[in-house]
Amino acid sequence: MNQEQVIADTRDWVVKAVIGLNLCPFAKAVHVNERIRYVVSDATGPEQLLKDLARELLALNRADPEDVDTTLLIHPGVLTDFLDFNDFLDAADALVDELKLDGVLQIADFHPGYQFEGSEPDDIANYSNRAPYPTLHLLREESITRAVESMPDTAAIFEGNLDTLEKLGHEGWAALGLKR
Repeated sequence: MNQEQVIADTRDWVVKAVIGLNLCPFAKAVHVNERIRYVVSDATGPEQLLKDLARELLALNRADPEDVDTTLLIHPGVLTDFLDFNDFLDAADALVDELKLDGVLQIADFHPGYQFEGSEPDDIANYSNRAPYPTLHLLREESITRAVESMPDTAAIFEGNLDTLEKLGHEGWAALGLKR
């Protein structure tokens, strides 16, 4: 798979969906300031992806936040089934602990087949976490804390996302022209 195309598709999703629909009010600043690192993993198995994840967690921890504040580790060749991806998240979180980065970094997850527990596969709410490819979003806890402190009601983000997506609907999402 062409890594440049994978990054372009993911960046397009960040711009049109995450920022454009304001699904994450904190994404615009790191995007505009070019502090998002996009990395495509060539992994074809979970063990290989864990190695790539370890490398990227350590790299983000070492990086100056003014240069790299967050990393999107995109892995189009592994964990394409959402349930396998979801099961992998326990290993990813255990790796954060193993690297002694708990409380320093955390992982958010996005997947083209994302499905909240108890929802139907085509429920528009699932699209709040749907990316063009399976993606692990590595975040600095310090950045999250600052963002939360700057917004009086972060719990309202999820409700706002649901309202936005319900108004948009499947046709509106399709009109964004994102890679599927």
